[in-house]
Amino acid sequence: MSALNLDDFAQLIERPDADVRRTAEERRARTALPPGALGRLDELGEWLAAVQQQVPVRPVERPRALLFAGDHGVARLGVSARPAGGTKDLVRAVLEGASPAAVLARTAGVPVRVVDMAVDCDPAELPEEVTRHRVRRGSGRIDVEDALTAEEAEAAFRAGMAIADEEADAGTDLVVLGDLSVGGTTAAGTLIAALCGTDASVVTGRGGRPIDDLAWMRKCAAIRDALRRARPVLGDQLQLLATVGGADLTAATGFLLQSAVRRTPVILDGVVSAACALVAQRVAFRAPDWWVAGQASGEPAQAKALDRIALNPLLDHGVTAGEGTGALLALPLVRAAAALAAELPVGD
Repeated sequence: MSALNLDDFAQLIERPDADVRRTAEERRARTALPPGALGRLDELGEWLAAVQQQVPVRPVERPRALLFAGDHGVARLGVSARPAGGTKDLVRAVLEGASPAAVLARTAGVPVRVVDMAVDCDPAELPEEVTRHRVRRGSGRIDVEDALTAEEAEAAFRAGMAIADEEADAGTDLVVLGDLSVGGTTAAGTLIAALCGTDASVVTGRGGRPIDDLAWMRKCAAIRDALRRARPVLGDQLQLLATVGGADLTAATGFLLQSAVRRTPVILDGVVSAACALVAQRVAFRAPDWWVAGQASGEPAQAKALDRIALNPLLDHGVTAGEGTGALLALPLVRAAAALAAELPVGD
């Protein structure tokens, strides 16, 4: 196996086609609707044209919801409303079609793929196609120890890359990216605070299931302690993910970068995918041009990361369920933009 060199992504990732985007803008100008009448739908349609390298754009016909799953040792500190090690229940709810994301995906006709990277359960408790990429059982407690070894971080990152290749090869034309985790927002907050140079209190949110003040204080303290461990490794993004990320976040970062290489557009969900996107931007500055932010989750760390990446969420409905729910809610908007860009009649 060749050595993993993240610097290669900066050369491999190109921006979406600017000439095609200009052609899409010119086509839109020839429709009967006045400029600005469709708001952000115009911007989305032009973005899709650029990533597809095609005018008029193709409909979004083969989207996929992809959820990276993992438990985080920091959850044992009581930083989450869910019990530590509870990610397996989140995974089962998706697989059984009982979670909000599963319901939305089913309604939209979108297949859901769950990838267990570090769920804290016996792998026999979950289907083999879910667990085949797992690198460990639960990630380390980031306030006092590394989330992953260097070898585990590389394996998780490569798994994310491989999944991006699998989806691109299968003809997936848009990925809705989310996560299933307990303690994941604490790791995400640490990554964002480290990369944005902010204090723990600035990025500590209440989570999808709101935590009380005491749990918030525990979470803030955990992020503060993890930040001390993160700052010395800020120059090495893979080591940063190994130190204070986790197998699920590391895999999602590899997925985002390789998806940009393969020209596969992605809708980001909440704070965890925003943290992975921020790390990926540090690796390859053109990569964010292949993503849109689905919704504002209300997490302060997500707002901080998206501002740094220069992505403006498509929706802000106060949805805090996580698990890909917000990004799935944004999918109909992206599909509508594609339909309008392709089907509105144009003059000569």
